This record gives sequence, structure tokens and C-alpha cells, in this order.
Amino acid sequence: MKRIGIFHMTALFLALGIAGPACGRQGKPDKQEDKAKPGKPEREAKPERQHEERSSKQGQEPQVKEKQDQRRDASSRQQQQDNSGTRQEQAKAQQDQREQERNSANRRQANIQQEEKRQQQQDKSNKHEQQIAKRQQDQERQQQQHRQDASENDRQESGARQDQQRQQHQDRDDRSAQQRSPSQADRQHVAWQSDRARSWKSEHRSWQQRGGYNGYRVPDDRFRSYYGQDHGFRIYSLPVVFIGGRQRFQYGGYWFGLVDPWPEYWSKDWYDSDDVYVDYYDDGYYLYNRRYPGDRISISFYLN
Repeated sequence: MKRIGIFHMTALFLALGIAGPACGRQGKPDKQEDKAKPGKPEREAKPERQHEERSSKQGQEPQVKEKQDQRRDASSRQQQQDNSGTRQEQAKAQQDQREQERNSANRRQANIQQEEKRQQQQDKSNKHEQQIAKRQQDQERQQQQHRQDASENDRQESGARQDQQRQQHQDRDDRSAQQRSPSQADRQHVAWQSDRARSWKSEHRSWQQRGGYNGYRVPDDRFRSYYGQDHGFRIYSLPVVFIGGRQRFQYGGYWFGLVDPWPEYWSKDWYDSDDVYVDYYDDGYYLYNRRYPGDRISISFYLN
């Protein structure tokens, strides 16, 4: 529409420019006067060119303005598109952030539920283990009680057997003492006194100090039946033989003899009056005196 208006104005200006000179020629009939003034039409035509130039400039100004408006519109549209793209990116970033937050919250919730489930399973397992441990403790207490009862019965039976054995030993000792002749008693007394130590602490040697026990070893079942601290006896009632000037005594089916001297602070007739027993300690066999429980006399077993 603007271009049509510009064309109409240009045509109007041209028509006015042509009509002007025609009127001037009609007012001057004499053609010679027109010749006398040759420069005037040119001067009169100059305003027309100026008018045309102004019209041309006026026609170009709307085009320049239109281009400027188009550029501004394009720039505005581009800016709007950029702003729209930025807003879309921001909206997408916010949506992504919200989605990440939801996923993170879901993961935390899942972890919490998993931890609660694991804790429940652990509590259940602990409770089951506690129940098993309690049953085991109850069983152990019952077994311990049974063992204590059995041990008490064994002690009672052992005490009864010891009393019976002591009585048997006493009866046997009495018979043996009656059967011994005065000469045998004197001979044993001399032998015992010759085996008495002057300083037992310095003269005594353990089997470890002697390099280890190298005599006969009594079988375990036989040993438990006749030897140990539960089986006491008195030496003077035992059969005795002298081999190489040393005494050997028979008890429990085996012969044994003293390797150590007996302590000088023991009573002179300890072999007649004190209860003794034979036991295995650490590295060999020893004779123990119940009246002097801290002393051990090294002995050795023999088959004959």
C-alpha cells in the first residue's frame, strides 16, 4: 500500500511539472522572447529535478525504514526465539532437576525400606541365635548337673572303696607284722636307716634331672587300679627283697624300689607308720608320703 501511494505522488508531481511550462508558453505569444531568454526554462526545470530528487528520496526513505523495521522485526523475532529457547531449556532443566530429586527421594526411600528389612532379618536371626544359645546353655547346665551328681556318686563310691581297701590293707599289715620275724624287722630297719639322706634337698634328683625315666612302665589300666593318691598303703606290710644291697617292694603285681634317699626330717619309722602312695608326675614315678605331701621320692618299677 505504501508503494502505491508513492507512485501516485510521483505521478502527480510529474504532471504538475509538465503543466507549468505549458502555461508559460501560452502567456507569451512571441517565440523570439523565448529565444532571448534561453536559460530560463533550464532554471525553471531545476526545481522540478530537485522536486524529483526529493520525491525519490522521499520514496526511498519508506523503503529504508521498512527494511529497518524488517530488521528490527527479525531481530525481535530472533530474540524472542532465543528467549523462548532459553525458557524451554530452563524449563527442561528444572523438569530434569525435579525428576532427579524424585528419583533421589525414591532411592532414599528404597534404601530405608531395605535397611529396615535387613534390620528385621538381623533381629530375627539374633533372636533365633539367642534361643539356640539358651537351649545350649540349658543343656550344658543339665549335663553339668548330671556330671556333678555322677561325680558325687563316684566320690561316695570311691570313699567306700578306700575305706574297704584301708581296712584290707590294715588287716594285711597286721598279718604281715605278725608273720615277720624279729630278724627280718631288724634287717629292714638297718636298710632303711642306711637310705636316709643327710641333706635331702641337695641329694634329691627328679627324673628330669636324671635324664628321664628309663624303667618299666605300668599299663594305664593297671596303674589306675592300684596306684595314684586314692590307693594308699604302708611299706612295712609289703613283700621285700634285697638286690644289690637295695630294697625292692612288691605292690599291685609289680616290684618297685627307691632311687632317692628319704628325707632326714621324716620320722625314723615312717615306713611302718605313714601312709604312702605311688603316682606318676610329669616325667616319671614317685613315692609320696601323706604326712609330707610336698616331697617326692624318685622310684623305679621292675618286672621282677
